[in-house]
Amino acid sequence: MKNEAPLLLHNETIQPEWIDYNGHMNLAYYVLIFDHATDAFLDYIGMTEQFRSSQQSSTFAAELHVTYEQEIGAGDEVNVTTQLLGFDEKRIHYFHHMYNKLDGKLVATNELMSLYMDMKQRRVGVMPTSIQEKLGDIQKAHNVLARPEQAGRVIGISKKSN
Repeated sequence: MKNEAPLLLHNETIQPEWIDYNGHMNLAYYVLIFDHATDAFLDYIGMTEQFRSSQQSSTFAAELHVTYEQEIGAGDEVNVTTQLLGFDEKRIHYFHHMYNKLDGKLVATNELMSLYMDMKQRRVGVMPTSIQEKLGDIQKAHNVLARPEQAGRVIGISKKSN
């Protein structure tokens, strides 16, 4: 199977109860949508619910960063793409872009570092070869993509000189 670059594996409709007192989607629901996109990505690479149960394994988010680019409201639909930035035998580094389905504008981004977990020991483990091979195939397809400008951001307030 040919891997898209980036992968388009998830879309979702913004629910009215996700709108906050500012009249746009609350930040918690951006993360929820990105989490749903992560689940779709994990299924795509073979880490399905059945796999996790039979292998007694999972992934844990070690770090994530979200940027908010544009407001989105109730009833709006979004598409989420996933770009693999890198991986090794224990970690997966990937990046989601959320787009307004109506106008194609970037709504938000999410960068993640996930760890492969042995749930019997609740420690970081080594991903099975089949998962690493699938990630390798995706990485080959995604190597042609530019690194997202939001990737690797650091939060802080710079000091201005007087």
